[in-house]
Amino acid sequence: MTATALLPLLALLTSLLAAVVIFVLPESSHRVRILVNLMAALLKLVIVALMTWGVFHGVDFSVSFTMLPGVSFMLRADALAMLFAGLSAVLWLFTTIYAIGYLEDSPNRSRFFGFFSLCVASTMGIALAGNMFTFFLFYEMLTLSTYPLVVHRGTEKALRAGRNYISYTLGGGVVLLLGIAWLHGLAGDLAFRETGHFQGADPALHGQLTLIFILLIAGLGVKAGMFPVHGWLPQAMVAPAPVSALLHAVAVVKAGAFGIVRVVYDVYGIDFAFMLGLLQPLAWLAAFTILYGSVRAMAQIDLKRRLAFSTISQVSYIILGVALFGPIGTVGGLVHLLHQGIMKITLFFCAGNYAETLGVHRVDELDGAGARMPATSTAFTLAALGMIGVPPLAGFVTKWMLGTGALATGVEWAVVVLLLSSLLNAAYFLPIVYRLWFCPVAAPWPGERRWGRLETSAWLFWPPLITTLMLVLVGLLAATAFSPLSWAQLIVVRMYLP
Repeated sequence: MTATALLPLLALLTSLLAAVVIFVLPESSHRVRILVNLMAALLKLVIVALMTWGVFHGVDFSVSFTMLPGVSFMLRADALAMLFAGLSAVLWLFTTIYAIGYLEDSPNRSRFFGFFSLCVASTMGIALAGNMFTFFLFYEMLTLSTYPLVVHRGTEKALRAGRNYISYTLGGGVVLLLGIAWLHGLAGDLAFRETGHFQGADPALHGQLTLIFILLIAGLGVKAGMFPVHGWLPQAMVAPAPVSALLHAVAVVKAGAFGIVRVVYDVYGIDFAFMLGLLQPLAWLAAFTILYGSVRAMAQIDLKRRLAFSTISQVSYIILGVALFGPIGTVGGLVHLLHQGIMKITLFFCAGNYAETLGVHRVDELDGAGARMPATSTAFTLAALGMIGVPPLAGFVTKWMLGTGALATGVEWAVVVLLLSSLLNAAYFLPIVYRLWFCPVAAPWPGERRWGRLETSAWLFWPPLITTLMLVLVGLLAATAFSPLSWAQLIVVRMYLP
């Protein structure tokens, strides 16, 4: 087997093998478990970096074999795949470090990190999937591997949230499978292709293709947290902070949004989807979800629930960018897939730090936390400002590209949606920032712990600071040749504009 076929498989096997090892480790093998987790995460990062370098220089990394007559298992690393794979590999390293510290004194750590590794493998499989069958295989594997993480604490509240999560996501999977099976019966086993497959489709098939598109988007929209199938996401916040971070920033919601990009561009083709009149309703639904999530976030007192409704809003920026039917908007949507991940994982890391160090879970308990935890609070503040769209942070780059793309295609109403969203973002984030820095401590912290010289455990202290540095740098250096924005532009120029 050649290196170009081997590397995509290795990107999966690093996590799969790590999961097998971790599952069989005794609960007391703390150091071995840490070593396996970190080595797997670092090795995956190296493999993804090698593939990204190769894709940039035109190398084709792919492997395929027939599983059933007419059905192939296919992995392929193209520029879009590496955007998602790169996000997963980088942020998973920091999530692993954070989770090690967060669960240091918890029971069932081998179970947690075993499913954690399976979740990594599922996300990497989604990124590298070369056709809808392979995508669906890993999409459902992601559902099954994240459920034990959501219910990890085993409380009645966690189990109830888990039942809700599995009901939504398996239901969405059934709808997605129906669409894929219908599409397969109509057109066969379609590999993802930059121009799509239906440019010259028989007009007699347009009605069926429209219905299939609706099924595919509905199934993917569940994980993407789109209205009205978003209800699982706020309830899943009962999970530990590292799980919340991976649900919102790296894995589940991004898998849904990434799948929608694949369907619009690589299955249907953007021109054909536009011709069928499918993009405008998708843009309207994304815009409504953006505003709905922001309005609901304002009413949340629990910090993680506020962040959850923020995710419902923010992930739909990706879908709005794709639906604007223009290269600039697509660049904005694609780069937001990465930018939102960096900002949101920072916010959840910080929320976890407040919970673990001060016992604080509610917004109204954060008064004066900036003086007690200045590094964590600085990270939260910068990530919140990035979400609002304050320059020169990552969120500003996204909103600028989306707004410019909307104007370029004559969709002025989308600019109004972006402006309203930014105002709503400010309305639910700035009161938190004010409480952190300008309100005195009203009462003793409900569960304060001391960690020596640092404000919290070193495992929890450094990940949000590093991701904060990242969200500043990707904004400041957006115009450079190695920025996420440049990679998103490369995707559009190389894969879609021709």
